[in-house]
Amino acid sequence: MTALNSYTNFTSAEEPQLSIVSPPDPRARMAARLPRLLQPFLTWLTAKPAPGEVAPGRSATAFVLGALAWIVLGCTLAALPLLLADPPLLSWLLLPAGWLATCCGLGLFQVVVFHHCSHGTVLRTRAANRRAGRLISALLLFKRFEDYQREHMLHHSPNKLLTEEDEFADFVLGMCGLEPGLPKRTLWRRVLVNTASPVFHWRFLQRRLGASMFTGDRRHDLVSRGFWLGAFGLAAATGTLPAFLLAWVLPVTVLLQMATVFRILCEHRFPEPETMQKRDRNFVCHATAGVFPGVMPPELRANTLRGACQWAAWWAEMLTVHLFARIFVLVGDAPCHDFHHRKPATRRWADYIHARQQDLEAGSPGFPAGYFENWGLFQAIDHNLASLAATPREALGR
Repeated sequence: MTALNSYTNFTSAEEPQLSIVSPPDPRARMAARLPRLLQPFLTWLTAKPAPGEVAPGRSATAFVLGALAWIVLGCTLAALPLLLADPPLLSWLLLPAGWLATCCGLGLFQVVVFHHCSHGTVLRTRAANRRAGRLISALLLFKRFEDYQREHMLHHSPNKLLTEEDEFADFVLGMCGLEPGLPKRTLWRRVLVNTASPVFHWRFLQRRLGASMFTGDRRHDLVSRGFWLGAFGLAAATGTLPAFLLAWVLPVTVLLQMATVFRILCEHRFPEPETMQKRDRNFVCHATAGVFPGVMPPELRANTLRGACQWAAWWAEMLTVHLFARIFVLVGDAPCHDFHHRKPATRRWADYIHARQQDLEAGSPGFPAGYFENWGLFQAIDHNLASLAATPREALGR
């Protein structure tokens, strides 16, 4: 099975077209080779529409309800074998399934709802977005909404992106301890050690607790502390503390933090120093890329033994590696983070899959470069770490 190069560029109408050869599109191949019945699922899984596909017209409210549904489902599944008096052996398989579902819901609140509230594009009024953002940050141990919003607006400035004042760079270089100029192998090793390190997760959690419970905002801090103290107290009083810890506390802390590390690492790459120095729209284009879960489908038909084996292997990869990446890491509009940096205030983010594709096909008006794409979460992270390894320390002012 031949995979698409992990990093490709789709040019805009403003770029010369003579020497450009369009790379093969895995999603278009899926649409051509698989039944129409499967196309909506593949669109959601890959975060890429089939050619000519019409946008379903999702609303922001659907993401809020979806996040709640994932959390309720996940907590129920994870708690069930822990609350049963004599759970069947197979029921313990519900525990990891529940963790995955809960983390998906938490990620949707973090990446989609809370994030877009900071842009004022989830609810109708600025005040309503602020109230929702404050509640989410208090209950889920995110940074106090006003602090996050201020820092996130700096992140969208070309003059601040990938500098010491940028929240992304602060997390990658500071929290994760990654450094420009180090070999890619060393950077990968640090990433993997961090995700398995109790010390790293404790430092990450301390940072979150301070940013949510000890902000100096009396009302916000009381809501956050009151919710968590009350939840622990209720669980202890009802004898469900072990279930509470495993079904809720673990996903909110360690598991969400693991997902956050991988998600942030695939959001931005470090362009060449010359591009970074200019700090213009071309820099924004080269600092972001779409990250799509999936791989090119086989060339052969499934009516031969070799073809059937290739298709079986392809489906196995799609329904394990890439489905897991979509649910655990690349939730919501995370695959189309490049579109968000080009259109940060648009309310079309709820239709992000089709909105990005339409902007790509229109030639990315207003930007001098087209969209870049990575196929596969780990391929995207690998590419971004390679760009950090190739970046001189002085380029980031470090």
